[in-house]
Amino acid sequence: MAKKPKQTNKADGHGRQVVATNRRARHNYAVVDTFEAGVVLQGTEVKSLREGQASLADAFATVDDGEVWLRNLHIPAYHHGTWTNHAPRRNRKLLLHRRQIDTLVGKIRDGNLTLVPLSLYFSDGKVKVELALARGKQAHDKRQDLARRDAQREISRELGRRAKGMP
Repeated sequence: MAKKPKQTNKADGHGRQVVATNRRARHNYAVVDTFEAGVVLQGTEVKSLREGQASLADAFATVDDGEVWLRNLHIPAYHHGTWTNHAPRRNRKLLLHRRQIDTLVGKIRDGNLTLVPLSLYFSDGKVKVELALARGKQAHDKRQDLARRDAQREISRELGRRAKGMP
């Protein structure tokens, strides 16, 4: 029997519901490869994420002793929580296959690469993070990307004008 295609629908619990994105990551880094990893969380962290509260602004990932850790991810305390609340910026373990971890370790050790989280989301009720193996951009690379994006925007505007018959 064929599997149903994934839908983005919050009501039925299936699909992908984005909680937080790191918009500065693609500006500051050139993405080489991406990975999807599960996140080990406590109960009040999941409840806080379901309310849509998280910040990936200063977050990064490291590989320590064969385990991948997400650091500086800010999940605010659950407002209905009591003494069971979590620390907002604690280190959280990421769940990856051994082969993926070994690949990451090799690539990080070989090149000038780092692990940056791009987005945090619910996938079929489980919290996942999209990790990017990325290389830092220089200032001139960022300027070139901005110029390329502006040129592409102007081209699409001109094509739209011509399609509408405007001069």
